[in-house]
Amino acid sequence: MFEDVISEIQKAVDNSRHWSETGWTVTFGSRNIEISSLKQAEALPRNSAIRLEAINYWKQARLTGNDSGDWGDKAVAAMQAGDIKSASDALYFSQFIEKPFVESASTWLPLYESFIARFPSN
Repeated sequence: MFEDVISEIQKAVDNSRHWSETGWTVTFGSRNIEISSLKQAEALPRNSAIRLEAINYWKQARLTGNDSGDWGDKAVAAMQAGDIKSASDALYFSQFIEKPFVESASTWLPLYESFIARFPSN
């Protein structure tokens, strides 16, 4: 039973650690130019008015994804130890860290809600 939950968490960890690479639709500037990854942001001309804003956004997505992934790793370790309460706490922090990007990333909140539904008395 724990193996499927652990697998879901590991997939979320991998997903969140690659947010800046796989990206999502984000627009920048008054002309709403779509820049959907850090790689695209860094490829903008150096004199582009939106380059720094887009790079900053995607670097923040990378940092946030890694931070939430770190808590996901803690949840995996807790699940492997049979500690549902610590796993729940770690997943809570993952979804909390994700909040600035939840509308686009939506990696941790659904997983946390699913976890709470499976293990309601943690």
